Amino acid sequence: MDEHDWLVERFEAERPQLQAMAYRMLGSLPEAQDAVQESWLHLVRTDPSTVSNLGAWLSRAVTRICLDMLRARKSRREESLEASFPGSITREPGRSDPEQEVELADAVGLALLVVLDQLAPAERLAYVLHDIFAVPFDEIAPLVERSEAAARQLASRARRRVRGRAHMQDADLTTSREVVEAFLTAARTGNFDALLAVLDPDVVLRRDPRAVPAGGAGELHGAAAVAKQFVGRAQATQPVLVNGSVGVVVAPYGRLLSVLDLSIKGGKITAITTISDPARLRQLHLAVLDD
Repeated sequence: MDEHDWLVERFEAERPQLQAMAYRMLGSLPEAQDAVQESWLHLVRTDPSTVSNLGAWLSRAVTRICLDMLRARKSRREESLEASFPGSITREPGRSDPEQEVELADAVGLALLVVLDQLAPAERLAYVLHDIFAVPFDEIAPLVERSEAAARQLASRARRRVRGRAHMQDADLTTSREVVEAFLTAARTGNFDALLAVLDPDVVLRRDPRAVPAGGAGELHGAAAVAKQFVGRAQATQPVLVNGSVGVVVAPYGRLLSVLDLSIKGGKITAITTISDPARLRQLHLAVLDD
């Protein structure tokens, strides 16, 4: 086996870990694959004799690439990256397979991907590398261009935002979560009667003007009318804390499209407000519900 073939073999052995890391940093399978592919191009332009630990070298390379991509994304407000990278390593088959991305998002957690997307790039990387991949802070610090102490602070700040604490009492939080879980289960399975059971008879649905179809009403009243809007239509949803209360994110592939802000009283949903305006979504404090 010549040096190039050996390098290809070693790179392919590292690819799953690199892609898992990049996906959690970027929240997008195509972008994660692009980042991993670019790390290969960096590798083939590097003198192999200078690489003592290939896995660590590639992890650092992918992290720096992801950081650049996150910074660029912030400046372009989520403009999609569609760069094409030539090279001896081909992209994996089906790189844009939506089913594969759904499986990845489910495995990582839609809520986690959405909340991570609210973080600054350096915060996101510090949290992902340390809390998910157990990378020491002395290795994270140079990657995020901070001191070790500052890298710890980045991860700590990110951790507080990811695992936000509700202002509700634990009992109220548990009850609200059970109601929301029942609502989503009924919606996903198309169980109209079960939806009616968790909706207050006088429930109000207030729809974001951006999401109202032409000629449609901005508000709907009554359990039957509201249930019809959700039956069979709650895919890519997950409960989260929305400003300290239990709500729902709608996030296909982990990309936030809208939030359902819920009012719950007496074990019933009394009001649902949909929020899809990007400016309003950025103002919300979202956090992952503890298991």
